This record gives sequence, C-alpha cells and structure tokens, in this order.
Amino acid sequence: MHGPTRQSVTVTDPIVARTRDELAEALSRGENESAVVMTMGALHEGHRALMRAARDEVGTGGTVIVTVFVNPLQFGPGEDFDRYPRTFDADRAMCADEGVDVVFAPATDELYPHGEPQVTVAPGPLGAELEGAVRPGHFSGVLTVVAKLLNLTVPSYALFGEKDYQQLTLVRRMVADLELPYEIVGVPTVREADGLALSSRNRYLSAGERTAALVLSRALLAGADAAAGGPDAVLAAARAELDREPDAVAVDYLELRAADLAPDPRHGPARLLVAARAGATRLIDNIAVDLP
Repeated sequence: MHGPTRQSVTVTDPIVARTRDELAEALSRGENESAVVMTMGALHEGHRALMRAARDEVGTGGTVIVTVFVNPLQFGPGEDFDRYPRTFDADRAMCADEGVDVVFAPATDELYPHGEPQVTVAPGPLGAELEGAVRPGHFSGVLTVVAKLLNLTVPSYALFGEKDYQQLTLVRRMVADLELPYEIVGVPTVREADGLALSSRNRYLSAGERTAALVLSRALLAGADAAAGGPDAVLAAARAELDREPDAVAVDYLELRAADLAPDPRHGPARLLVAARAGATRLIDNIAVDLP
C-alpha cells in the first residue's frame, strides 16, 4: 500500500525586464495588487522571506516584482561597489523558485539615463546619524533609487527587511513626508541558526571572521534581555558582551534608539543597533527592545 504521492510543482521563470518599456509591458498584464522587493542581487534566505511576505500581501492573483540593481549612488569612495557580488543567474533561479512574476534588472544607464541625477532625495537629519555618520551621502543614494523604483514599479506594497532598520525608517518617512501612495511593509530579520543576520556581504567573511561576527548578535540579545533594567542596563549588557571579545570586531557604533530612531528613549518600543567590521567586512544588525 503506497502513501500519498507528492504533487509536482511547476516552476515558471519570471519575466525579466531590462528596460522601462519592458517593465511597463510586463506590469500591464496584471490587474490586481502588486508588491515589490528591492534588492542589489546576491539573493539569500532573507530575500526569500521578503518574496514570501510579498506574495502573502497580494495573494496568488497578485503580482510580485523583484528589482535587482547595484545602485552606485549609495556607495561612497573606497566602498565595495566594484566587488559587490553579482549573481544574476542564481538570483533569477531563486525568484522562479519563489513564484516571482517580474524581475526588473536594469543597467545603470537605463535607471540613470542622464548620468548621476542632479535632483536627489535628502534624507533629513536622521540621514546623517548612525550609518549616515559613517557613510556620508549613503541614504540620499538609497532614497533616490527607492523613489525611482517605486514610481517605475507602482506597487501596492513595498517590502523591506528590518536588518537595514535605519533604511526602513527613512523609506517610511520619505513616503509619509512626500505623500507617496505606497504602503511600506517591514519584514523581520532572518538569521542563521547560530544567530548571524543574513547579508549578501557575509560571503566576504573568512571562517574565523564569521565566528568573530557572532559577538554582534550575542551583544544585541544580551541588551534586549536586560530591558527590564531600563536604557542604561540595555547598553551596559550589550557593551559587556562586546568587551568579552575585544579583538573580535571593530565596533563603529552601539546605540539604543526609539522605534522611530529618535535618540534617548526612556520607555516603550526601542531598537538597539550595532555596526562593526569583521576583518574588512562591515556588518550591521539590530534588535527590538521593549523598555518598561
């Protein structure tokens, strides 16, 4: 007696659009809600979670769009634009596996046909703090490309991972301040079993650097576990964890902020954020903290 047979699942390749016209043609076929996931490629399980969340938002009859574009505007001098991993065939295969309908993968001169844009989106004061203090101009480049991709894909929803929490916060603020008609959805950070937050840059890490980088998630967990003691206890617990391995990573910042990233939270929802270098690779991470 045989058990039930598993039904085969047909994987359909997404439409790949390289130009504005191809994108418009692909999107004209769908009449229901749509959701976009914006990426720079080198897709991993965190991106899968975003694609699945996008499908949940629009349902089986909706359109899920993934953009793949390594945006030069958000890289500063000496950063890793040229060596940033570009793995389009694997990315397209993952999109097909997740039932993505459209992949928009423009060349730089397609997205910026007049060269570097003269009019960009200013991120405001928050854009110069945390990541912005270490990477001047980064968030202007991020918000400019996000605004362009929102207006090209015209989605009902746009999904962003909480690992890049400052980016998510600034995108939400841009949409609110500029009255853009899109709903921004945050998706929780996806981690390896040992706690390391997934990132396309993790592939740069040597085995030793990867092990060293685990101190970041341990520090965040220690801080969150100390929330009952208030803000000072959160930071002290996280710093103590980092200090146990002073040579593991070079810390750029460790800060506790309100949920909207306003400084000096005293109670309620907050975020503990950290950025550090493991070898030559810069990593960021954060965790929700509920202050009593």
